[in-house]
Amino acid sequence: MSLAYPELRASRCTRYRFRYSACSRCADACPHDALALTDEGGRIDPARCQNCALCVTACPTDALASEALKPVDMLRQAIRHEHFTIACAPSGASGDAVVPCLGAVDAASLAYLAKRRIPVTLRGAAHCEHCAHGPRGAAQLASNLDACGLLEDAAASIEKPADWIAPQLDEADFANADSRGSAPFAAVRRQWFRRLVGRGVAEVAQSLEPPASAPSTPDKAIRPGPYALPERRELLQIVCKRKDDQPFRVPLHDALPMMALSLQPGCNNCEACFRVCPTGAIQIEESPADYQLKFDADRCVACAVCLEVCQPHVLDADASFDARPEQTPRVLLSMAKQRCTRCDRHFVSHTPQQSCPICRDDEDAFTAIFG
Repeated sequence: MSLAYPELRASRCTRYRFRYSACSRCADACPHDALALTDEGGRIDPARCQNCALCVTACPTDALASEALKPVDMLRQAIRHEHFTIACAPSGASGDAVVPCLGAVDAASLAYLAKRRIPVTLRGAAHCEHCAHGPRGAAQLASNLDACGLLEDAAASIEKPADWIAPQLDEADFANADSRGSAPFAAVRRQWFRRLVGRGVAEVAQSLEPPASAPSTPDKAIRPGPYALPERRELLQIVCKRKDDQPFRVPLHDALPMMALSLQPGCNNCEACFRVCPTGAIQIEESPADYQLKFDADRCVACAVCLEVCQPHVLDADASFDARPEQTPRVLLSMAKQRCTRCDRHFVSHTPQQSCPICRDDEDAFTAIFG
């Protein structure tokens, strides 16, 4: 493993895209308080960072990258094995791949290997209670295994038996822990982890929830940046792909970078959600006669910054959704264009108007100055 610390790619960070974002997933995942959050992203304190890479996996937009954890390289290695073992470095266990922490192995990678029917053993989990990464690593591992299980359940609801081989924890780890007198893992399954961390996993999941109230959104609060689609999201498109027309329904989950949006009445057409989205999941399509605000689920990573920036609070995340890729983008808002009687511009409005917003602003300014 490399000793290089995680690198922040600011333009992908929701705190950079939206100055008032309350996202703290990376800091919440860090067991060592090595991340200081700012309105431009965050800073890593090398004196505190122990390179566990938990912050990398916790970020749905891949704003953080680490030389110590390269999931795609690990997957390329795994598909050449009949059985693949992933070991955590702090435990001293050996494996085909050694990662800084088992909690850093994301759910999409585990699900991809499970769907390809590659048996995966996770080695070193019994060391969690003695590890410097502590309960944060165990909580993230619990969340990732739980999310992988939800994807497996979705597949099983369509075809039985499901064409999956779920990742397993190494039972030898727990046998050795028992012989040393350590607290045993009662069941070598993801359900044990859910009981172990219990409330901790629920607190991690709550990070998707938008704040109860949000400040106003001035134009300068939103910074532009290039679109980027994380590799994990592309893996999930493969995992959720169906050969038939059956839906692949999954619930919203913090460890799964995907989400479906719905728009309730009350949108003021400010387009802040479109401008703030770091992946291009929210799109605007225009023709001479029509205006449409669309949502492309294939590009959504559930960063939830659109929910934060929406001041009328009319954007909602669906509790469960069809995760099949290549679906037609959902039309969130559709309006017929109007033509301004003063400047002849086309514009959109929820109510019939004689003049466009620019001309109305000019009229208001003229009235304010000259009466």
